[in-house]
Amino acid sequence: QVQLVESGGGLVQAGGSLRLSCAASGRTLSTYAMGWFRQAPGKEREFVAAISRSGRATYYANSVKGRFATSRDNVKNIVYLQMNSLKPEDTAVYYCAARELSTDWNIILTSYEYDLWGQGTQVTVSS
Repeated sequence: QVQLVESGGGLVQAGGSLRLSCAASGRTLSTYAMGWFRQAPGKEREFVAAISRSGRATYYANSVKGRFATSRDNVKNIVYLQMNSLKPEDTAVYYCAARELSTDWNIILTSYEYDLWGQGTQVTVSS
């Protein structure tokens, strides 16, 4: 069973950058499609980004497109979310999620289709 652990969150001023990491243990991540979600206080969990097993396909929410980028290193078993030009509205707990797939190019956009989740990491953007 894969276990996911996020890191890299913190407090940053608006316009700043952070890089989140999602490290996996227990099994290789190379057969898993990965996703990033976030949840702000009082709001529902929302999709941020997704990446296919090999990393050749990615997809982003409109709210982060052009500012965030997800990538993965299947040798190191880590998935990244680079967040640039951060805004106060990006403040949330960020979660990574995994779903094992048999195909390489598929990505998953909905939270209910993922069956493995990390514990989350807090990102706070001050104005």
